[in-house]
Amino acid sequence: MAIAGSLRALVVDDELPALSEVSYLLGSDDRIAEVITASSGTEALQVLEDHDIDVIFSDISMPGLDGMALGRVLARFASPPQLVFVTAHEQHAVDAFALAATDYVMKPVRGERLAEAVRRVVAKQDEAGMPAAPVAGDTHATTGPAGRGGPAGTSPVESTPAEDETIPVELGGITRFVSRSSIRWVEASGDYARLHTAHGSHLVRIPLAVLEERWGRHGFIRIHRSTLVALPHVTEVRMDHGRCSVAVGDVELQVSRRHTRELREVLLRRPGNGTA
Repeated sequence: MAIAGSLRALVVDDELPALSEVSYLLGSDDRIAEVITASSGTEALQVLEDHDIDVIFSDISMPGLDGMALGRVLARFASPPQLVFVTAHEQHAVDAFALAATDYVMKPVRGERLAEAVRRVVAKQDEAGMPAAPVAGDTHATTGPAGRGGPAGTSPVESTPAEDETIPVELGGITRFVSRSSIRWVEASGDYARLHTAHGSHLVRIPLAVLEERWGRHGFIRIHRSTLVALPHVTEVRMDHGRCSVAVGDVELQVSRRHTRELREVLLRRPGNGTA
């Protein structure tokens, strides 16, 4: 569990007023031990060479290495710091999801909204059982390739099964966040996908095939060319005259003939499953 006042944060923004504001607000948060600043993505990478960083609060639109490019570099780290985007542009929220960002904060930044982002950072760190970067001793100690923040080849980091993802969705000009574990099924809609939860649905600009590949190891399986279902939310499998369907809450979803056998085999392999 993260200890109060133990997080080390890096703020990245090419605009000095925004850099100063976010740094000031984070410095006033008793969960933050130290705030380091950088005025570009390139400078941020240099900071990571010399400091153990728990979380990066980064702008997106910057000259040179922008926030999204920085995020793609971080994805190749062996143990990357968490990433929170702080931006004036709503349209990058879906791309932030693809980079597994912890949060997406809109400018102008409000103190309570930034505090909520810190809370999410702490919660994600606690879930992963990851200790915060040390704050005692030499604060300029470098990290090797296998240390926190050190790059490790070109393989993207795989999240552990215990970790949950947060998906940013747009609704009426407001960015909301939906946890992957709350998604019951996903419906294809061209290059988009509609995420269905117990409380409604959300359209995101991500193809179904991408979600199938990304979430397959988290219990999502394709039951139709246009449908993914989360197995933990399946309550019944029904057979009627050779046609298969699954019940997810009060919704019945058809399973194509092509995917029926695969679904039944997966369900039969689940421990304690009585479906036959």
